[in-house]
Amino acid sequence: MNPHDLKSIENQRQALLGQLTAAETALRTGLHAHGFGSTAHAHMERAMAHIQEAYIAINEINRARTVGQLVNDLIRVQQVMDAATHGKSHRI
Repeated sequence: MNPHDLKSIENQRQALLGQLTAAETALRTGLHAHGFGSTAHAHMERAMAHIQEAYIAINEINRARTVGQLVNDLIRVQQVMDAATHGKSHRI
């Protein structure tokens, strides 16, 4: 690859990182909005996880999880949180 190609790829990478930052900022703002229900909130949280994993995929090649791995990890985390919440409600 010649230097011009490398510079072009880096410019594209920086532009994409800027777009991801803008999306993350918008989602963080949306997470603080009220009145849209738990489903919208859950989707925004999941979108945040995907954006954060995209940062890793762009900056650390071969370190990011696949989409399937990320989804499975998020499901496991939710199950643990649900079990903890469910256990607390029974102890009260």
